[in-house]
Amino acid sequence: MDRLTVTTLAERPELVGALWDMPDSWPDFLLQDPLNSACLGRVPEVFGDHVLVATDDDEHGAVVGRAFSVPFRLADPKHDGELPARGWDAMLLRAFADHGHGEAPDTVGALEVSVRPDRQGHGLSGLLLAALRENARGRGFAELVAPVRPVLKHLEPWTPMSEYAVRTRAEDGLPSDPWLRVHVRAGAVVEKVAPASMTVSGSLAEWRAWTGLPFERSGEVVVPGALTPVRCDREQGVAVYVEPNVWVRHRL
Repeated sequence: MDRLTVTTLAERPELVGALWDMPDSWPDFLLQDPLNSACLGRVPEVFGDHVLVATDDDEHGAVVGRAFSVPFRLADPKHDGELPARGWDAMLLRAFADHGHGEAPDTVGALEVSVRPDRQGHGLSGLLLAALRENARGRGFAELVAPVRPVLKHLEPWTPMSEYAVRTRAEDGLPSDPWLRVHVRAGAVVEKVAPASMTVSGSLAEWRAWTGLPFERSGEVVVPGALTPVRCDREQGVAVYVEPNVWVRHRL
C-alpha cells in the first residue's frame, strides 16, 4: 500500500472539487437516480464530517478514494426501526429529512465507497470501509449500516438477489461476492435484501443515450453494469430499472 492519508472532508474542505473530479466506475445510468441527482451533491456540504477522502502522499496529495456516509434515525416508530426496503434511496431521504427536522440520528449509513479505477484491487476500499467504521464510532455511534451493491452481481443479472446474497465459499463460509466479503471480514452481518434500493426510470431515448443499447423491444433488457434486467415498455416509450442491494449491519 502506498502512503495514504484519510481525512474527513470537513477537515480538508479544499478537496471538495478533487473529490468530485476523481474518476469512478459507476455506470452512467445509475447516476440518473433522481435522489442521486437531488441529494448526493449536498452530502459534502451538509454532512462533511461523514465524508472521507483518501489522498496519496506520493502523488502530491491526489484524491484516490472517497467514501460518503450520512447520519440518520433508524429507531423511529414511524419506520418501525427496520432497515428500509428502499435501501439507498430511503436512507438518503431520511438523513436529509431528519437533519431538516432537527431529529437526533442514532445510526450512520454508508452511501458509497469509490476508488479511482487505476487504484482498485489494492485494498483501498477495505481501508476506506474501516475508516468509515472508525469515524462513526468516534462520533458516538454504535452502528454503521450499508445497502451494499455486490460487486460481481452484474455478471448474474438473472440470479435473484435473495439467492446471490447468501452464497458463501466452501473453504471459509465467507460471502462469495468480494465486496460483501470485505464487509463481513470487517465485522458486518448480512441482514437482508433491500429489493428496491434505487430506481431509475427514463424514456427509451434516454436509456439509449445512457447505455448505447437500442431498446427496440418490450421486455427485460440486460444492461452492462446492471444487477437485474431493465424493464422496457416499447408501447409507452419508457424503461425502468429497480436495483436490489444487500443490507449489512456493522456493530461498532
